[in-house]
Amino acid sequence: MGRRAELIERYARDLREKCGVEPDMALLTKVTIGCGPSIYDADAATVAATQPHELETVKRNFLMRKLGLPNGPELDTAIDKVMETYGRSERNKYRAVVYYLLTRHFARESVYA
Repeated sequence: MGRRAELIERYARDLREKCGVEPDMALLTKVTIGCGPSIYDADAATVAATQPHELETVKRNFLMRKLGLPNGPELDTAIDKVMETYGRSERNKYRAVVYYLLTRHFARESVYA
């Protein structure tokens, strides 16, 4: 099993165990691939949920650019909901998992079609 496949399994486990979500493996794979090489870097692979600039980056680079959503308070609300689902006390919030949950929240799976 390759490194990427191992990471996808780790992300699927997080979705099941920490978020209570049964992942769509095809979508999770596409979201993970969309994250690019950042998944292999320990710092870039996670989202620092306590740092406002990090959450702003998620909003700007992922929600607005990648998913094509207009800026508005619903983006911040969605990010907050995803962080709550993942668990505020959870130290490692994997970027691919956060992006997967946001993609599902906004029903933007078609971006990865």
